Amino acid sequence: QVQLVESGGGLVQPGGSLRLSCVASGFTSNTPAILWFRQAPGKEREDMSCISSNDITTYYADSVKGRFTISRGNSKNTVYLQMDFIELEDTAVYYCATGGTYGCYDLDAFDTWGQGTLVTVSS
Repeated sequence: QVQLVESGGGLVQPGGSLRLSCVASGFTSNTPAILWFRQAPGKEREDMSCISSNDITTYYADSVKGRFTISRGNSKNTVYLQMDFIELEDTAVYYCATGGTYGCYDLDAFDTWGQGTLVTVSS
């Protein structure tokens, strides 16, 4: 059974940094592409960043480009989201997701996610 567990959220001041972690398990072959998305209260899901199974392709939404960095750990089943220059608008619950695919070409297909981790930005 596929399982995704997010961690690393917390309270951070504007301009600060956080690193979120996503541990994926239950895959019978290589860990597929992983997407980070967020959902703020009263807002729709926002797909922020994705990394392909082979780590060659990454995707960033314009809202986080240049501030967030996605990477995969040496174990390949852990994906990180390094958040720098955090803004108030980054407050949300952050989720990692998979659709079982190896690329980041159809983000709507990423339909399995974990319980999320809350990031609160406040001065």
